[in-house]
Amino acid sequence: MKLIFHIDVNSPFLSWTACGLLEEVGVDTPPTDSREIASVIGSSEKSRHGIVLAKSTLAKQYGIVTGEPLFQARRKCPGLVVVPPNYQLYVRKSDQLIRMLHEYTPLIQQYSIDEAWMDMTGIQEAQADPVGFATRLKNRIHRELGFTVNIGISVNHLLAKMGSELQKPDRVHTLFPEEIPQKMWPLPVDELFFVGKTTAAHLHKLGIHTIGELARTDPGLLEMHLKKHGRAIWKYANGRELD
Repeated sequence: MKLIFHIDVNSPFLSWTACGLLEEVGVDTPPTDSREIASVIGSSEKSRHGIVLAKSTLAKQYGIVTGEPLFQARRKCPGLVVVPPNYQLYVRKSDQLIRMLHEYTPLIQQYSIDEAWMDMTGIQEAQADPVGFATRLKNRIHRELGFTVNIGISVNHLLAKMGSELQKPDRVHTLFPEEIPQKMWPLPVDELFFVGKTTAAHLHKLGIHTIGELARTDPGLLEMHLKKHGRAIWKYANGRELD
């Protein structure tokens, strides 16, 4: 059986910022952990053009969203802590993660600075107990690199990624084909891989609001309204990758 892991760093910019502070001060707990307060990673505030690049869970509770102007975010949360981005740090922490993953398999496909797939097919220990293996890997990443990840497990890249997006943070989730109806189909359609705001709006107009409703829709109808992308997302909704 093909076995794919998807590794997804939880709140990467905020987590790596906290890791960088730990390295600088040399203590177990940073004086102020940006993940635990109302904080954002924000671009330059010297002008009104600065925007929110990432947000903490508490900042999200104030209605702050990624991409909005910083002055607007401060109106929502007057005590908001804005941390400047540190791209060199992000690259370094990402590289540390990828090097660790390569200790387990050479078949690593990095999707973004904070996401990667691991092809664990044929690795006996992982095949025998994928959840146990992934849990040990997750815990090692936290212990040695200082940040948490979600790991999704399945038989293809799509389902592994969708699995890693389930309940966060610091979790391992399986999303095998037989689990799709229970775990994936009840989710809002805009949570499906490659369904953006524009596509979701089109689907809502067609009365399609969940991934399950999309999976049960005639692919010809989807193709008529969304061209090739319609058939592609229908395949995704059914747990299939593109040919």
